Amino acid sequence: MDKYSFANPQMFYLFLALIPVIAWYVFRQKKLHASLQVSSTRNLEHLPLTWKHYLRHLLFAITLGVLSLLIVVLARPQSSENWENVQTEGIDIVMTIDVSTSMLARDLKPDRLEAAKEVATQFIAGRPYDRIGLVVFSGESFTQCPITTDHPVVINLLRNTETGVLEDGTAIGNGLATAVSRLKESKAISKVVILLTDGENNRGEIPPLTAAEIAKTYGVRVYTIGVGTIGTAPYPMQTPFGVRIQDVQVKIDEESLQSIADITGGKYFRATSNDKLKMIYEEIDALEKSKIEVKEFSKKQEEFQKYALTAMLLLVAGILLKMSVFRNIP
Repeated sequence: MDKYSFANPQMFYLFLALIPVIAWYVFRQKKLHASLQVSSTRNLEHLPLTWKHYLRHLLFAITLGVLSLLIVVLARPQSSENWENVQTEGIDIVMTIDVSTSMLARDLKPDRLEAAKEVATQFIAGRPYDRIGLVVFSGESFTQCPITTDHPVVINLLRNTETGVLEDGTAIGNGLATAVSRLKESKAISKVVILLTDGENNRGEIPPLTAAEIAKTYGVRVYTIGVGTIGTAPYPMQTPFGVRIQDVQVKIDEESLQSIADITGGKYFRATSNDKLKMIYEEIDALEKSKIEVKEFSKKQEEFQKYALTAMLLLVAGILLKMSVFRNIP
């Protein structure tokens, strides 16, 4: 048993309850009387003892075995002999996404925001050992989800992200500063912000480069992504005749996004299509995975099943023996 650990070792105290059971059985055997009494057993004294005589305590031994195995099951034995290589030291990542109304442009399908959410969801699902948070921004910024290992929560909040919730505009500096504030106390070996926007900074109290310097101070690396085609993009415009698709000029402050990446040791990308955006996230994924230490750790595995199965087989065997071979005459 030295290769096992037990989740509930206190259950072994139940073995003390078997002591009165054994004492009761011994006392009962001494007081036991034959069901069929005869006037004299003198003629039977010289008969050889059969195997049933030697195995007369077998049923009680089986009962003790079943109870003992059930106690072991309750103690939950766990094996620690299974080893695997995993990324034990994760990265803290904050996804920072622009949710201004310009993200409704349809140069990406079905639009920029939905394309960004789709690819970001795949990125999150592919990093099970990292803590990930979500910040959204337009004219102001907001922490949609603090950094957490509960990735289904992050994905659910990401999928529910929409435009129009915050004041419109593009406050890149505020969005980055909010993301950095979620990471400044982090003890992770690597702290990363992935900032995605499709416009130029025109709102907010914090200039983008000032936010980049703050990120550098706290050791946060920023990957910036500019979303949008070169030239013009189809955009749903509200007109007196309903929503009409019109081409609008695409303006992305690539110089600032490049500077943010350079200051923090990150990288700037330009996504002009869904496939390009997916490739960008794959590249970021590869860049960051190379920075994680790979260690071995023991993975515990539940081992109670075989004890439960043995107990069940012994119980069935005991019942069958009692009803057949060791059946008592009333």
